[in-house]
Amino acid sequence: QVQLVESGGGLVQAGGSLRLSCAASTRTFSNYDMGWFRQAPGKEREFVAAITWSGLNTDYADSVKGRFTISRDNAKNTVYLQMNSLKPEDTAVYFCAAVRYRPRSIATLGLRIGDEYDYWGQGTQVTVSS
Repeated sequence: QVQLVESGGGLVQAGGSLRLSCAASTRTFSNYDMGWFRQAPGKEREFVAAITWSGLNTDYADSVKGRFTISRDNAKNTVYLQMNSLKPEDTAVYFCAAVRYRPRSIATLGLRIGDEYDYWGQGTQVTVSS
């Protein structure tokens, strides 16, 4: 069982930045591919970004590409989401998720799909004011 705890959410003005963190309670964090998802009120959960176990491969939703950066520190069992140039439409609860690594034909194949993941955090609220 892996527990994930997000932090770093808050209220920020449009154009501002936030850095989300997700700490994992496992000694084998480097065995997991990680993802960030978000859910706005009245909307379905959507993919934001993913990073493979090694940190060498990343993937981003088109809506955040160029503004958000996902990274990880396997020594600290933590994955990060640096969010710059925030927009009001980025307002949502942000969740991190983990899936045990398995070989894929493309390193990030499938990591955009929420059902692919085995473990989820409780979420952290991000609110961007206009």
